[in-house]
Amino acid sequence: MTESGRAPSEAGAAVGRRIGIGLMYGLWRPRVLGAWKVPSAGPVILAVNHSHGIDGPMLMGTAPRPVHFLIKKEAFVGPLDPFLRGIGQLKVDRDATDRKAITDAVGVLERGGVLGIFPEGTRGEGDFASLRAGLAYFAVRSGAPVVPVAVLGSTDRTSRLNPAIPPLRGRVDVVFGDGFQAGDGSGRRTRKALDEATVRIQERLTAHLAEARRLTGRRPTL
Repeated sequence: MTESGRAPSEAGAAVGRRIGIGLMYGLWRPRVLGAWKVPSAGPVILAVNHSHGIDGPMLMGTAPRPVHFLIKKEAFVGPLDPFLRGIGQLKVDRDATDRKAITDAVGVLERGGVLGIFPEGTRGEGDFASLRAGLAYFAVRSGAPVVPVAVLGSTDRTSRLNPAIPPLRGRVDVVFGDGFQAGDGSGRRTRKALDEATVRIQERLTAHLAEARRLTGRRPTL
């Protein structure tokens, strides 16, 4: 449940998707590849690399289904707090075991929704080099397929006010990969099983990122 005692709203996430479509296609030039690889129904986890400040909204606007993202609690300030909760997004405390966020995220998957996760935990190089265990937990517990997503933004212009955001009207490539099961089929959620699932996930995400760069012609440094 959210802080208001209600489950994250699928209708709210649908509104968020429409807002994302308007903003992302209005301000940038997204090129979407492989969106058909996202299952049209049922629970699914989108595992997204995170190197730009617009990665979350970009996915909300380009994914074929409404997405509930786990977003750091620091973003829920002032008027953004009710807005983000209203569009079905999930607040998470990255510095502690956030049971409320876990319950909300599991609930999204149990209801057949789409959960968006930045498995690196925070914005960085966006190369999936360091993964947290949260993604493995949700994937193994729910049995939902993990669809890797690479967001590759333009860095051709360097004189920008905010280097974390691609230049306006710049091309941003969003590449969806093949879904896969993170678990070994046993259903085990032991620490060893989750560690093995995390390694399995990292290998698949890293391979997808390399393939996405090949398909789009992006340099490895992006």
